[in-house]
Amino acid sequence: MMVRNLCLIGAPSSAGAYAPGQEKAPSTFRRHGLVPALMQSGRHVDDRGDIPGFRWRLDPQRPKAMNVDAVRRAAGAVADVVGDALAGGNASLVLGGDCTVELGTVAGALRDERSVGLIYIDHDVDLNTPETSDGALDWTGVAHLLDLPGTEAELSGLGPRRPMLAPADILYFAADNISAAEAETMRSLDLERIALAKVKEDPIGAARDAVAWGARYDRLLIHLDVDVLSFTDFPIAENVRRCDGLSFDALSTALVPLVAAPNWRALTVTEVNPDHAPDERETFGLLIAMLSKALSA
Repeated sequence: MMVRNLCLIGAPSSAGAYAPGQEKAPSTFRRHGLVPALMQSGRHVDDRGDIPGFRWRLDPQRPKAMNVDAVRRAAGAVADVVGDALAGGNASLVLGGDCTVELGTVAGALRDERSVGLIYIDHDVDLNTPETSDGALDWTGVAHLLDLPGTEAELSGLGPRRPMLAPADILYFAADNISAAEAETMRSLDLERIALAKVKEDPIGAARDAVAWGARYDRLLIHLDVDVLSFTDFPIAENVRRCDGLSFDALSTALVPLVAAPNWRALTVTEVNPDHAPDERETFGLLIAMLSKALSA
């Protein structure tokens, strides 16, 4: 049965990002009416407020893992609130923040030993490690969930078990920007992916395949990095690559059946940079309408 109670959690941190901006997203969503829109869609919304925020800054002491302590604190705080919300039988909407916020959502979902599957909607696969990265931790998130060699122990060890997820517990959805090293990691770990081309061709069918994949889990989590969107179609992501991503309509279409899965329990939205919106009111109005439609009770 659908969980009607929705806990809203803000994670205003750009600690793992390339630059400031994403820490503004939770307050911008609220300012443009996210909470009343969710309530009008039939959800009982429990707004838990924001965890302590962090604005990106240079970290010359840790050039390969910038702001790792702030990333850990933010993810740990998210884990506490998500864990409490899910233990109380509620679903969660987590507003990031950069992609490392997902570490906290997963860690919180694991706290009472339920099985957890993760549908990872992202243009990237985030399988880099700090040593092979350029210092920004937000494209190392999945590597830390899997506890790959070379990851930071304080991030990989956030959950009640290590690794937090096995390769079979992650499904990539619409990923297309995959380096040669990441492709080899995906091959060696047999990580599953529904390719971008398939999602573009049939968003509903791809979403239904993803829901079927996740049916075996007690809790199905969805990670949504908005850089899966084509920036020239809907400019809001932190990454401004002119990639051939999903259209806004395709993402909106796919998100509805994903969140409608009977075992869906948390949606984490990341990489939203309000500074990149050509018209903030219009852009966030569309994003809020998309979330309200997907989360309607």
